[in-house]
Amino acid sequence: MPGFIQVLYYYFFSNQVHRSVVYGEQPRNRLDFYIPAGSTGLKPVVVFVTGGAWTIGYKGWGALLGRRLAERGILVACLDYRNFPQGTIGDMVEDVSQGISFVCNNIARYGGDPERIYLVGQSAGAHIAACTLVKRAIKECGEGDTSNWSVGQLKAFFGISGGYNLLNLVDHFHRRGLYRSLFLSIMEGEESLRKFSPQVLVKDVAVRSVVSLLPHIILFHGTSDCSIPHAESEVFLDTLQQRGAKVDLFLYQGKTHTDLFLQDPLRGGRDKMLEEIVAMIHKDDPKESTQALAVPVARRLVPEFMLKLAGRVSPF
Repeated sequence: MPGFIQVLYYYFFSNQVHRSVVYGEQPRNRLDFYIPAGSTGLKPVVVFVTGGAWTIGYKGWGALLGRRLAERGILVACLDYRNFPQGTIGDMVEDVSQGISFVCNNIARYGGDPERIYLVGQSAGAHIAACTLVKRAIKECGEGDTSNWSVGQLKAFFGISGGYNLLNLVDHFHRRGLYRSLFLSIMEGEESLRKFSPQVLVKDVAVRSVVSLLPHIILFHGTSDCSIPHAESEVFLDTLQQRGAKVDLFLYQGKTHTDLFLQDPLRGGRDKMLEEIVAMIHKDDPKESTQALAVPVARRLVPEFMLKLAGRVSPF
């Protein structure tokens, strides 16, 4: 709570945060922009898709990541999308696609560079973002449709603690409390699990040529993740590599499902995953890279004993 109060104050009162920009017609088609302070020139852009077990996702969950990236000269757009039961997985993918389209076509108005857009997803958001990316590539490959946005407009996709083969996760989620009947309702029935599993879609021989359209994919996962086993990222990596995709995987020893996205940023100090993301985004601009490195190390927001206590009671 001490850390969340500080993040919430920034979220609601900082003039760098432009909240609830409308990107579509659905009630939850809103996004938040995190604008770098005192910036000149067009900035690289991150489109962030939050997690939340497909049921409690909210754009505000990305406030801490948005703040840290904005401090390093990166404009961030955190998307809301319909949660279950307001929508099912097909609606979520549709919303995220529409949000990406809005950013691609309008980001220059907010100071972002439309030639440098990156997609980031965490947990369920990593799954939804990966589905959106692969399904868009399949559509472009089959129909040549790039009317709203194109996979080629994204420089890279960062997947944090994601699940990419739902067929392997149904029983695991059931044991963890996301019961089979509920999960299958979210995913539009057992027959739809394959078509909403990015790893299965990529492995399909019929869409092998689709992989050539995908941007660089960078996966992050903690080895002590009990919510989504790190094997999900390892198998996705192997499948993508076998199909000739450009992909990298960073495993973090002893990290849980929420450590990379929540506890580590709240601890302050060096954040290895954040550093990897920033380095990748700024790699082609030495000036921006130097400025990002000059940002002071983040201060601790929560005492360590409280984080350890939270880790003991967290269901994740």
